[in-house]
Amino acid sequence: MNRDPGSRDRLTRRVPGWAVVAALAFAGLSSAFMFTLVVPLQAELPELLDAPREDTTWVVTITLLVAAVATPISGRLGDMYGKRRVILALLIALMVGSLVAALSHSIIGLIIGRGLQGLTTGVIPLGIAVMRDVLHPARLGTAVAFMSATMGVGGAIGMPVAAYIAENFDWHMLFWLALALGVLGFAAIALVVPGDTLRSPGRLDIPGVIGLAVGLTGLLLFVSRGADWGWASPAAIGSAAGGVIALVIWGWYQLRTTDPLVDLRVASRPAVLLTNLAAIGMGFALFGSNVSFPQMLELPASTGHGFGLTMLQAALVIMPSGLIMMVLSPLSGQLEKVFGPRPLFTIGTASIVVAYVFVLIFSTEVWHIVVVNCIIGVGIAFSFAAMPMIIMQAVPANETGVSNGLNALFRSVGTSSASAVMGGVLAAMSVEVDGHALPTASAFQLCFWIAIVAAVAATILTFFIPRSTPEGHASIPS
Repeated sequence: MNRDPGSRDRLTRRVPGWAVVAALAFAGLSSAFMFTLVVPLQAELPELLDAPREDTTWVVTITLLVAAVATPISGRLGDMYGKRRVILALLIALMVGSLVAALSHSIIGLIIGRGLQGLTTGVIPLGIAVMRDVLHPARLGTAVAFMSATMGVGGAIGMPVAAYIAENFDWHMLFWLALALGVLGFAAIALVVPGDTLRSPGRLDIPGVIGLAVGLTGLLLFVSRGADWGWASPAAIGSAAGGVIALVIWGWYQLRTTDPLVDLRVASRPAVLLTNLAAIGMGFALFGSNVSFPQMLELPASTGHGFGLTMLQAALVIMPSGLIMMVLSPLSGQLEKVFGPRPLFTIGTASIVVAYVFVLIFSTEVWHIVVVNCIIGVGIAFSFAAMPMIIMQAVPANETGVSNGLNALFRSVGTSSASAVMGGVLAAMSVEVDGHALPTASAFQLCFWIAIVAAVAATILTFFIPRSTPEGHASIPS
């Protein structure tokens, strides 16, 4: 049953707000964990699956691809058919994918399972949209900050858990754990989160879904696989060109059809567009640290720039960023109410710049990397709290799901780019040591400079995001 868009009473039953937030946050944490689930296994996958390294990289790549394509689509489905219902469907996909991967001993089965796990990324933007529907406005900022932070917290905290399991148990246990998380998340959402939230009637734009999927797949294949194929190879150029052409045609179609998958007129509003462009830089900064720091920490100390840590020790060094995000989430919500989301976004992006400048100067001790990860945690906490609020203040209530899904898409583009660029740089600037290719100190320095450029670009963009007036409409910054 649809309700009046202006109504705040969209609950089918009374449930404490904290319980709704807790259930959604747990599902968000479980969803984010899927990104780092197999990170500790990357080096061992060729041997475990008896497959070439260029094939086993798909175990990571497929999750990023599916997440990027499916997130805005699931947001639109949530706006149309109910966000709670779609969240439950995504958690079912997580459970099925985890079961397939847990029972698989071949690369094909593992790739299929990981692809299904990637679908669940839409839980986070949909959860934020649910909060807008059911929570009192006074509590919304803090709740959204907490939910948005789960994207970073789940990965950072999940990494040492995954590393511990990978070191001490059969690797299939990782997917049994993912299945258990999916079951618990499904039960929490089904029992706690109320149905009958605000919906936007319409039809699913099937040509729009196909066009977006083809376009994004082409571009993300170029970004994630270009280094392996060769950036100037026919496969890489064909993927990039095909993606761009498909997206141009898709955009032309979206502007001319009724009930489009993405209302590009809303998405092109300055507040939404600039926030989404800045989100690419923030996604890049977050995943860039997840790619470069573990490799630096696990490199032999004999290289002069490595620390010789075990997989688990390296993951524990990375983990403080997630803990910082979790602790700062309530503070982010309070600061957003006092100063507004735009200044908070600027502080967050600037913090990322500071973090990578710090590691350029100080990277000779393990505690240096811990400090850097703490600063990154501050930057991501503030930025991820600000972005959904900026967007929700700029779009109609009935487009919250797809708009937040689009923001998550841009973050996914950043994470996919970081995985490809950082991985390509570290692989290209390596030397052979005892039969192993080890990245040089210059490779890590270049990675940090690239991250600085991305973070500086994001910071500059935040200054041009229009302020929101008390009525929720954007005004051009003076």
